[in-house]
Amino acid sequence: MKSGTWIFFSLCAAIANPQPVVAQWTQTNGPYGGNVYCVTFLGTRVFAGTNGNGVFMSTDNGSNWTRVSSGLSNPYVYAFAVSGADIYAGTDAGVFRSTNNGTTWAESGSPALSSYTVQSFATSGADLYAGALGGGVFLSTNSGASWAPVNGNLPDTSIQALAVSGSGLFAASQTGVFRSTDRGAHWTEADSGIVFPGDIRAFAFSGTDLFAGSDLEGVFHSTNNGASWTGTNSGLPDFPGVYALAVSGTNILAGIYGGVYLSTNGGGTWTGINAGLTTPYVQSLAASGTVLIAGTQNSGVYHSSDGGGQWAEANAGLTNTWINVLTISGSDIFAGSVSGAFHSSDGGKNWNEMNSGLTDKSVYAIAVSTTRIFAGTQNGGVFVSSNHGTDWTPVNSGLTNKSVFALALLDSTLIAGTYGGGVFISTNSGSHWTPADSGLTSHLVRTIGVSGADLYAGTATGGLFLSTNRGVTWTHPDTGLTSSEIRAFLVSGADLYAGTNGGGIFHSTNRGGSWTATNTGLTDLYVGSLARAGTSLFAATGDGPFISTNGGATWTAADTGLAGNYVTALAATANDLLAGTLYQGIWSRPLSEMTTAVPFASASGPRRFGLDQNYPNPFNPTTTIGYQLPAVSDVQLVVYDILGREVAVLVHAVKQPGAYRVRFDGSQLASGVYFYRLTAGSFVQTRKFLMVK
Repeated sequence: MKSGTWIFFSLCAAIANPQPVVAQWTQTNGPYGGNVYCVTFLGTRVFAGTNGNGVFMSTDNGSNWTRVSSGLSNPYVYAFAVSGADIYAGTDAGVFRSTNNGTTWAESGSPALSSYTVQSFATSGADLYAGALGGGVFLSTNSGASWAPVNGNLPDTSIQALAVSGSGLFAASQTGVFRSTDRGAHWTEADSGIVFPGDIRAFAFSGTDLFAGSDLEGVFHSTNNGASWTGTNSGLPDFPGVYALAVSGTNILAGIYGGVYLSTNGGGTWTGINAGLTTPYVQSLAASGTVLIAGTQNSGVYHSSDGGGQWAEANAGLTNTWINVLTISGSDIFAGSVSGAFHSSDGGKNWNEMNSGLTDKSVYAIAVSTTRIFAGTQNGGVFVSSNHGTDWTPVNSGLTNKSVFALALLDSTLIAGTYGGGVFISTNSGSHWTPADSGLTSHLVRTIGVSGADLYAGTATGGLFLSTNRGVTWTHPDTGLTSSEIRAFLVSGADLYAGTNGGGIFHSTNRGGSWTATNTGLTDLYVGSLARAGTSLFAATGDGPFISTNGGATWTAADTGLAGNYVTALAATANDLLAGTLYQGIWSRPLSEMTTAVPFASASGPRRFGLDQNYPNPFNPTTTIGYQLPAVSDVQLVVYDILGREVAVLVHAVKQPGAYRVRFDGSQLASGVYFYRLTAGSFVQTRKFLMVK
């Protein structure tokens, strides 16, 4: 092993173990899209493994999907293996097996794997191998009935990819690539020529040619069974982030953080094949003849029937979307997600995509006037639709910052809160914008509130600001508001409520002149959304939704039946409460269940260690990192640059069990790729993030 060389990464982390699905909360039929970690073919069926919503199956090459997760107790699915008529799923709780095309799943074998995250498989005849983070390589010779570790002298058990080529079993770990020729009894290093050997994320084999995909270095090629490797990246962008490799006939396909690339000459040169592929983040690939399926980070599945010549979204029924915002207008419900904008006219039971002309599908804000709908996006500014979302047009004249995280209407005046540019005002439906930030000392605006003629701007670093003259000037009336990052704002008569990142909920009865924390009963103090129905208040937290029937004096968990309890957005219709979630779409529950009965409190905390992907990502210059601890732990959370140099220590302390969030400010750093690593006792996990200034 090369001394002193280390690069680390983990594909994902669990957010929380969901509670069993029961009657109270039900998932709506949409919106569609989301984070798809793995795709595979089983005969004429296609399977997609998702981040937090289990497995979906399609019988028409991805045109329509059905959730097939019965018995799958962990919904975070990172890898598939197909052996005969059986399909195996690697999850945060080991391996699950289905013998009936995904109709039902059962835990595969003994509990030996149940405490590990399994994100890679390899098959060789009757042998089935599973790669576990922290557990090494496991072998089953009886169709998953039992598993045994086959780590021999393997020096690192954090396995990120597996493959079998001829008689060689290859394992990519966080420190290097290793080969075994005796089914895992003994291992030798097999990464000569790879500068960062701990960075391999995928393998593919075409005849006697071996290919390895690297997060930082692109694609490597070996013609001598892994004895040496050569970079083969002509045509690939710098730092491509290769997370998927697939073989289709003599063609090699690479899924990268820039789309799909094709090589027809054994990796000698690569060409992008991205026509119709509107998202750049491809992290899984599957091929069956000329039919290709690509799973993306946030935009679900794309399908090509001509070997990648043309791609099309194939997400109908794939209810796995990260929801940013929910907005109610009469009988219409609008949802903004990382997959675009969606509309429902039947109380949220069904959703229609409305993305034509929406060149940036990361929708963080929606405002509705009498004749128009406005959408604020992560990087594309503001879009307007005058035909109920059928088509969108950008309206950004004068808008010098296009990261629009908040929108609000005050009479006919449209207010936009931007992340880095402060507040902008438009009096002509967005045709032209004027800065409105005099006195606004923080320009990282996350939320805009309207109370009568008063405007409130919640920021990421400076707390809350008030304007009594339609944004001409701003003051800072936040006495008692001890959290500087405001994520949500709610007006309830003369009462104002502010949801914060880490400080919980604050209440004001004097137009924001003074604030009092009102967190009794909350088990998580990250509050990303607030809603009201009658006299009841609702708060969205990382531990699910909470309800207060006494003006916020006390809160009770209302999360029973909500599979995956990380709630990002809330909205109340006349009859139901809608909850937008992190990668699990939108859920609905009758208000009568929560306002007339005492909800069941969730007693479970984090069941396993986990490190979340930061949010937002990419970011400029601040972002939030979440992590979970099931036990008292000595915690270190450290940020490194691309060369492995320490640039910031975010946490270095003993922490009690629970879910935590930490804000990272990269304003003093250059744009680029960075890593953050969580060490909690023997648990170590690393993730990558990107700062773009």
